[in-house]
Amino acid sequence: MELFYTDSEQVRHIIKGLNLTKTLLVSSIIIGEPNTGKKTLASYLFPDAPSVSGEDQDAVETLMEESDELIITDFEKLKNMERLDFDNKRIIATANYIGNQHTIDSLFAFIYHLPSLKERPEDTQFLKQKFLKRACDDLMIDEEIDIDEIPVNLSHNSRTLKRSVYQYLTTRYMGKETIQQAVYHYLMENLGGNNGYKEHLNLYEVPLIKAGLAKFKSQLQLSQVLGINRNTLRKKIHEHDID
Repeated sequence: MELFYTDSEQVRHIIKGLNLTKTLLVSSIIIGEPNTGKKTLASYLFPDAPSVSGEDQDAVETLMEESDELIITDFEKLKNMERLDFDNKRIIATANYIGNQHTIDSLFAFIYHLPSLKERPEDTQFLKQKFLKRACDDLMIDEEIDIDEIPVNLSHNSRTLKRSVYQYLTTRYMGKETIQQAVYHYLMENLGGNNGYKEHLNLYEVPLIKAGLAKFKSQLQLSQVLGINRNTLRKKIHEHDID
C-alpha cells in the first residue's frame, strides 16, 4: 500500500472527513485534476476495499453486488451512473471532473474537492524530494543535488513534476557522446528544407551563449572565451532573444 503524505490543511480536512465516515455506510467522492493523488488517497484510507475503474460499467456493478465497500476510480467515465444503487454501501469514488451535478448530489453524501499541486506548495516540495531520491537511485547518481535548482512543471501535477526531475538529472549528467547522440536523433527527425543549417543553428548557439553568460557574467569575457567579436556576440544574443 502506497503511503499518502500531505502538509496541506485542505487535504487534511478531506482526510479527517473520510476517516469520520469509515464505519458508516455512506458514500463519498473525491474530485480534482488528474495526477493530484485522488486514487492514492482513497486506497490509503480504505486499503481493504476492492478497486475498479469507471471505464468498466459491468465490473463496477458486479463488484457492488459482491461488496459493501468499494473504490470506484474515474467515476466520470461510467456510462450509466443512474443505474447504480448506493443504499447500504460505502462507496469511495474519485473523478477528474463533475459530469452530472444532479446525479453526483443524489449518489454521494459527501463531495470533496482535492486541490491541484499548484495550490499545495508543501506537498509539491515533498513529492519533488521523493522523485529526486527515486531518480538518483534509478540513474545511479551519488552526488548531492540542490533540489532548489530543479525547475518544475506542474501543468499536469505529479506527472509533469516527476518528469521535470528526471529530465533535469538526465540532461545534467549527459556526457559529450550522449549529447551528440541526442542531437543526432533530433536532427534525423527534424532536418529538412532548403536552409537547414541556419534553421537549426540555435540548437547549438542558444545553450552555448546562455551557459556562457551564466558562467562568466560578462559579454566581453564570453566573447573572448568563444573567440568571437563582442559585437558579433551581441548580435547573436539579439537574434536568439536571449535575456
